[in-house]
Amino acid sequence: MALVNMRDLLYHAYRQHYAVGAFDIVSLDFLQGVLRGAEASRAPVILNFVVPQFGDYDFELLVAAALAGARRSPVPVALNLDHAPDLDCVVYGIRHGCNGVMIDGSRLPFERNVELTRSVVQTAHGCGIAVEGELGIVADYAEDALAAGERGVYTWPDEARQYVRQTKVDFLAVSIGTGHGMRSDRYDLDLERLTRINKAVGIPLVIHGGSGLSDAQYECLIDRGVARINYYSGLSQIAARRLRSNCLVKRTGGVVALGQGVVEAIGKEVERCLSVWGAAGRAGEVLAEAAPWNEVEHLILYNSTEDAARVEEMMAEGRRVLGAIPGVRRVYAGRALKDGAKYRYCWLVRFAHPDVVDSYRDHPDHVAFAETRFRPSAAPGRISIDYLETASGDAAPPREVAAARRRGGSI
Repeated sequence: MALVNMRDLLYHAYRQHYAVGAFDIVSLDFLQGVLRGAEASRAPVILNFVVPQFGDYDFELLVAAALAGARRSPVPVALNLDHAPDLDCVVYGIRHGCNGVMIDGSRLPFERNVELTRSVVQTAHGCGIAVEGELGIVADYAEDALAAGERGVYTWPDEARQYVRQTKVDFLAVSIGTGHGMRSDRYDLDLERLTRINKAVGIPLVIHGGSGLSDAQYECLIDRGVARINYYSGLSQIAARRLRSNCLVKRTGGVVALGQGVVEAIGKEVERCLSVWGAAGRAGEVLAEAAPWNEVEHLILYNSTEDAARVEEMMAEGRRVLGAIPGVRRVYAGRALKDGAKYRYCWLVRFAHPDVVDSYRDHPDHVAFAETRFRPSAAPGRISIDYLETASGDAAPPREVAAARRRGGSI
């Protein structure tokens, strides 16, 4: 399994003075292309899921595919939930597999941004999840935003110091002149401001709106503490150009023919970015230092003093209550397939990370359910064990499958 702790991943980049690419995943083509580019580069990579884009695809389906891809990849991979607006959204992202989250309170007054971010950090850290906060507003270069007068607000170093100290975020997204989307004119980056921010906070910095900069500008950002660059518009334009080209030359054929070459084009651009940002060839270093991201199975075997109907009611309530606790990925409640089993019933609760064992145990909803519903029903002699995942995760694809994937063909 090459799914790794995001905090370890970015702190390695910060210490070694390179940047990890966080590429937005909006379709299976983007997922395949990003992983292909990272694997060809032998580079760590972050698969980025941006909340405002959730209307364009089914997040739960796509993030499940991303988890499968990350687990069978030979390079270090992390999954990030980007621009979450509130704590509920953060918990939702963690439940479905993200092992890093970005809370966006940048448009709130400073005090409210601190309050929101602090609540997210407390919850996410209890699940072993690293948190990125944002201070300052990154401009939006989309045409509709420009027409409305949307402009960025730069990050102030003194406020950044206070924000990091008060919230305990792991990473900080800053506004120093980049913008979401692409612009045709020159980007003017306030590198002196970035230098002062880096000195003030001493944690990995994140650049949003990383498309469209020159190689020299990327180098300047990394020299001043940027350890992650969010990159989407550049990939999107490359994929769109390939699709338009296919439409012009492929007058017949179906949708598969029109999409030919998109994955490869995305992969090549990811390779280029990771090379420019100094991440190429770093996979082995990161795998040696970053903790693997292993889930935990919380198993309870028990018998009950109540009749089967009452136990079913209790289990249904448990699925609802326990499933909503931060860091819980799945709640399975079942009964023995055959009569005469030593234990008639079981709970199998999947935790996102070993840290969830403690935060789950102490969570008030779990405590209330255990004391008022489960323990009065359970007979003496139950078994409770936490199992850490130790296998390598999803198996690597057979050699012929991997070869066909590289060719773009079928088996």
